[in-house]
Amino acid sequence: MATAAVAGRDSGGGGEGELVKPFTPEKAKEIIMSLRQPAVFCNMVFDWPAQHWNAKCLSKLLCGKQIRFRMGVKKTDTVPQFETMCSYVNATLEEFLAWSCGQGVSIAGPFSHYDNSKFWAYADYKYLASVFEDNTDVLQNVVWSDFGFPGRNGRESTLWIGSLGANTPCHLDSYGCNLVLQVQGRKRWHLFPPEDTAFLYPTRIPYEESSVFSKVNVVNPDLKHFPQFLKAQRHMVTLYPGQVLFVPRHWWHYVESIDPITVSINSWIELEEDHQARVEEAITRMLVEGTSHEINRQYLNGAISAYLEHNKVAEALTPTEFKINGEHRVEATLKKRKLDVHTRTKEKKSPCHKLATGTAKPEEKIPFGLDLIPVLPSLQNESSERGIAESDVKDLVRESGAHVEKLNCAQEQPVMNKAEIPLASNIVSDSTTCPSQPFISTDDLLDCLVNPKVISLVAQLLLQKRTCNL
Repeated sequence: MATAAVAGRDSGGGGEGELVKPFTPEKAKEIIMSLRQPAVFCNMVFDWPAQHWNAKCLSKLLCGKQIRFRMGVKKTDTVPQFETMCSYVNATLEEFLAWSCGQGVSIAGPFSHYDNSKFWAYADYKYLASVFEDNTDVLQNVVWSDFGFPGRNGRESTLWIGSLGANTPCHLDSYGCNLVLQVQGRKRWHLFPPEDTAFLYPTRIPYEESSVFSKVNVVNPDLKHFPQFLKAQRHMVTLYPGQVLFVPRHWWHYVESIDPITVSINSWIELEEDHQARVEEAITRMLVEGTSHEINRQYLNGAISAYLEHNKVAEALTPTEFKINGEHRVEATLKKRKLDVHTRTKEKKSPCHKLATGTAKPEEKIPFGLDLIPVLPSLQNESSERGIAESDVKDLVRESGAHVEKLNCAQEQPVMNKAEIPLASNIVSDSTTCPSQPFISTDDLLDCLVNPKVISLVAQLLLQKRTCNL
């Protein structure tokens, strides 16, 4: 097995001195909808104005506007640093840059209590539409239409700015697939396929809308409590500025900043499978969230109604067609958004923006090469035992050709077969943090109740019940 990482190159082709993108928007979208494993697009964003949005440029564009930073501790523990364990700071990018480039504790300012040798800062999940609410013209600087999604720009995108060591705990996103543009610095991605979900010990506690967390710190796993993690197939890639990472639906990922300053922009693309996922998310929220029962009940019923309404529309489409909902203009991006199910119900009625399922024929090869690099499985346990030298990973890119045929033949495996009822033993093994614990707490009970397998089964039963009552 080889670890994948990539370094950028100049794009060629076209007339003299002219840069030509390796894929047309139509071809890029065809690739995205056909890929079943992560891959890196190169030479697709060299003309995007957002490609120049490093932290200094953004500080000028924001004109002293404060943004919220999550503060984490630079330590290697066996417990993931969930958001609920972090403190927060409101600061300008100028203050962030001064702190991250300085030494020790600042004399004054919002970061004054945080030694930058011991803490990292992360402005994560920042919706560009909100960040630039006073300067919406700059949203056009993000051009996802180059990947085959017309009209999608910064309005449907999220900004990430971090210091060295900033990270996101290992999780999967409930909805859609993910396109991530690296603007400044490098980030290392640890990815795991959906079929390894049981080995990641999924949990919804702490609860975050549209995220299923792993109980495992994948860079320093506690194998005594999580022995099945050894079976998980880790894929790793170091993402460089100018590259775009494609993360398929339900792939687990842990992301860490490995340079002093990193800037990324991403967009979640909605998929057909998201309709049932919204129902599952509503059930989870109803069990976990502290909002009123009536609000949660309306939320759940709205999600079910939207699902059934979509099915009515879907019946009018040919069996080989489905809709990419992300192409419709929505106010909030997929991640952490409040689901406006009534708006989405209306959107489903529009006959536009259709895409053929499986646009690439089975015998066709995905065009892996210097402009589309597959993210390969890593060597066993290498990421948790040692760092990967940049010279090592660049050499491995040249070896990736031997693995292309294998990746082209990979088939998508769902997290759970819809016709399959999960065994109780499997659910318990996924949900139990410490098998030797003598007593069951209310948190243990709740963790089992909101296990993704249980929620998926409950959603199917609810939808069947609602369908029978129509």
